[in-house]
Amino acid sequence: MSNQPLSSMAKGRKVRLNAIVGGRGLNRRLLSLGISLGSEFEIITHQRMGVVLARDGNRVALGTGIAQKLMVEAID
Repeated sequence: MSNQPLSSMAKGRKVRLNAIVGGRGLNRRLLSLGISLGSEFEIITHQRMGVVLARDGNRVALGTGIAQKLMVEAID
């Protein structure tokens, strides 16, 4: 499956992060939240204002602007 922005994925999907379309600041911010290339997440909530991801019992909320910069692929 091809890469799509995280913001376009539906609730309940499991995804793998393949690319970050942003600078060093965004990369550092994501690393501090435990998000790095190759990470796999489940989309818990997808609303107009953002996305909530779950991984290993932890949840992370991201705004729509950041979710648009994260390129993911759906995994089964």
